[in-house]
Amino acid sequence: MPVAALERLCGALAGDEGEVGFRLDFGRDEQLGTDYVDVHAQVSLTMICQRTLEPFVLPVTVDSRLGLIRRERDEAGLPPGCEPLLVAEDGRLRPADVIEDELLLALPLVPVNPDSSLPDAAVDHDATGQDDAAGQENNPFAVLRELKKQAGRGP
Repeated sequence: MPVAALERLCGALAGDEGEVGFRLDFGRDEQLGTDYVDVHAQVSLTMICQRTLEPFVLPVTVDSRLGLIRRERDEAGLPPGCEPLLVAEDGRLRPADVIEDELLLALPLVPVNPDSSLPDAAVDHDATGQDDAAGQENNPFAVLRELKKQAGRGP
């Protein structure tokens, strides 16, 4: 399925190129009598690195089991490790929506390219060779320290 077909997902991306490879396996847990779908998806998504603000490609893999429920209260009957998926009363679901939901959940909250590094200006904060005394002059709490000393002397 083309990434461009997943509109909600594309809203979180820097580009809509690529294809999602996926497989949905439906089944029933005979012990509990619950229906489920195993979702397997792989895709490479173009995101913006929040460290460098440059686009990068993030490989995303999803492997999850979703318990098919018709009422929210049925969630309690799902086995451990099985996430709930609320389906319509007619039992139908749209596979593209299921895949898109799982990919959205798999995205990092703050995408960062693992191959990136902080800019030199952010890392090299002590490059000028300032000693501690000079660093204390720029310390915003140095003023408070002086006021505290003066207050302790009395009138």
